Amino acid sequence: MRRGRTDVVAGVGFELRAGSVTGLLGPSGCGKTSLMRALVGVQQRVRGELRVLGEPAGAPALRARVGYLTQAPSIYADLTARENMEYFARVQHAARDRIDELLERVGLAAQSDQLIVTLSGGERARASLATVLLGEPELLVLDEPTVGLDPLLRRSLWEFFGELAAGGATLLVSSHVMDEASHCEELLLMRDALLLAQLTPDELTRRAGTTDLDEAFVRLVGGRA
Repeated sequence: MRRGRTDVVAGVGFELRAGSVTGLLGPSGCGKTSLMRALVGVQQRVRGELRVLGEPAGAPALRARVGYLTQAPSIYADLTARENMEYFARVQHAARDRIDELLERVGLAAQSDQLIVTLSGGERARASLATVLLGEPELLVLDEPTVGLDPLLRRSLWEFFGELAAGGATLLVSSHVMDEASHCEELLLMRDALLLAQLTPDELTRRAGTTDLDEAFVRLVGGRA
């Protein structure tokens, strides 16, 4: 994939296992978002073959099967969190009886009737996540969904992601925080637009000879693992 004359992602080959949580980890600017945009079919200048749930990435048949959470909140600031949920439930032909459950799971039950414009950045991101989950997509592509959240809420969301995977959903979750790798079944590690490895957290620490995930990533990136 190119932006101008620069490769933003190059030499990438991977598969996601159905019903699992895969972490896409690497420093900011390494190409994680470009790769995710390619998966959901909105990235231009993609070369090679990229199939999602058996279809070419971005195929119309995937629209109801893939959920995508962008880094920037994709909801209406002049509506409340609940009003956004009701609107997107109609757009997605989703059951409205899940609205309260999802607002609770993302930690927004108490703020459900506040205008989005009055919420913090983290709260807006969680409201966006709730709308993405309404249609119960088979594949969830989540671009840094826990950024800016407190540790307790981050843990709660990762537990929720695990429950979604146990129910059959496939999740690809990006982060630049290596300690979140422990919540994933598999990892895609990126640096400088390249996919360095696809492996489990245990495989990463064994390969690097350390139990510290941050240090393990540094050793892998530096060619010492």
